[in-house]
Amino acid sequence: MKWQGRRQSDNLEDRRGMNTKGKVAAGGGVVAVVVVLLQLFGGETGKQIAPVLEQINQAQQLTKQVEQRELTNEEKVMGNFMGTVLADTENVWNQIFREYNLGDYKEPRMVLFTDAVSTACGNASSASGPFYCPGDQKLYMDLTFFDELKTRFGAKGGDFAIAYVTAHEIGHHIQTLLGTSHKVRQLQKQSNQTEANRLSVAQELQADFYAGVWAHHNKKYLQAGDIEEAMSAANAVGDDAIQRRTRGSVNSDSFTHGTSEQRMEWFMKGYNTGDIRNGDTFSAILN
Repeated sequence: MKWQGRRQSDNLEDRRGMNTKGKVAAGGGVVAVVVVLLQLFGGETGKQIAPVLEQINQAQQLTKQVEQRELTNEEKVMGNFMGTVLADTENVWNQIFREYNLGDYKEPRMVLFTDAVSTACGNASSASGPFYCPGDQKLYMDLTFFDELKTRFGAKGGDFAIAYVTAHEIGHHIQTLLGTSHKVRQLQKQSNQTEANRLSVAQELQADFYAGVWAHHNKKYLQAGDIEEAMSAANAVGDDAIQRRTRGSVNSDSFTHGTSEQRMEWFMKGYNTGDIRNGDTFSAILN
């Protein structure tokens, strides 16, 4: 992928190299109790309780110590690459939202982290892999995942494999903006586990489709072999491929992301058409 020397997004938060030490003086449980008291009593009692919350917040800030190490040259280059990919998604989705009269595209933020991270969706470790949190509308990426994608899951690797995964997570942001994610959660609450899993598969495949749509509109920056890198990554993270590699057997009822074939198929459908109206994975999977 041709990316050097191009615009980088301002929506990138690079937390790599940050190491938080020390324990917080008062945990979230104490803060929650104070908030509940404020809500219950209010008035004069609330005024008396309010300073307690402020003291706790100050104590939390005082007891946290953050150490910052210098990023390596390789890490800096990867940060620049991620900033460029994010900028490309902003360009494409702003254009698509305008063309399809979908309203304003609210650009998400991307957080690069190492080992663990705190999000509006809870704490997560690098073992979670890249993910999108609808609570704060941010993408969280520990870039060491892509080494594991090659060594553990057998993907070809390459910069466009990283771009594909990033575009997939952006696809979840699109689903949040369009209300798709909310509808899926509501339907899952009314479903048994097998049906809830099928809804999840449809949602994930649509995110793959959106990644393909993005690649279609970003063709001018693609190079020979880029689509093959994306296909290799999609193939490696199919539910059947992962289960076969980790369990030795496949249980389709427990799929949550789709098979390798499905993931490649829907990415290519997005890439070949470039039209978001062709991305109804729910009718294809649920009917």
